[in-house]
Amino acid sequence: MNIILESTITCPKCGASKKETMPTDACQWFYECSSCAEVLKPLAGDCCVYCSYGDVKCPPIQQGDACCNK
Repeated sequence: MNIILESTITCPKCGASKKETMPTDACQWFYECSSCAEVLKPLAGDCCVYCSYGDVKCPPIQQGDACCNK
């Protein structure tokens, strides 16, 4: 299985998008939009900002794990 390590995060406040490299060894619970400075947090039921706002889910979810915060 090929794991995708890049995800484009789209800010729900201003609509700005930015491609980021996802960490493989930790969840990212906060992300500051480089356009409007909004601090994004995961939506209810999601383990990280990539699962909530990215176009690609985080590596653990791609691998079929239930969540990346084990």
